[in-house]
Amino acid sequence: MNSNSDLQIAGDILEVQHLLQPAREHPATVAEFVGLARTVAADRARWEPLVRYDTTTRWYHRLHTGPGYEVWLLSWVPGQGSGLHDHGLSSGVLTVLEGRLTERTERATRALGSGAQRVFAPGYAHEVVNDSLEPAVSLHIYYPGLTEMPMHAAQCAPAAVDVVPA
Repeated sequence: MNSNSDLQIAGDILEVQHLLQPAREHPATVAEFVGLARTVAADRARWEPLVRYDTTTRWYHRLHTGPGYEVWLLSWVPGQGSGLHDHGLSSGVLTVLEGRLTERTERATRALGSGAQRVFAPGYAHEVVNDSLEPAVSLHIYYPGLTEMPMHAAQCAPAAVDVVPA
């Protein structure tokens, strides 16, 4: 029987157990870290009761650790910001859980609404600010775990910038 269907030629992939990849216990790729962030974001019962708002300083809480990575929960009252910084040797995923944040870099200013995600590599410099009138909550995953956060003196976002919607 001749067929152009790969399924018919190859058979049912589920019947070939040795070809299936076992599910990983911990993320190891950018896509898997993004997926972990989405999973945590969807589980409000896990993070919402932990959130605190502090008007004197940004509040943060380490929510979870795994082999070589950390998951942090941060709150932002109106006007609070991170200052221009990078994350040293760590890559990361930033996910807005509630509210709106603004991310500023040398190249652009981005409005990040609830559900927006940003993925960054080591050395990526940005500033995150709550420019809105409502509090915001964000989730941050760092791999490897965050060991430094060098601050930068230069201002991000020159007067004329592109605004990219979330």
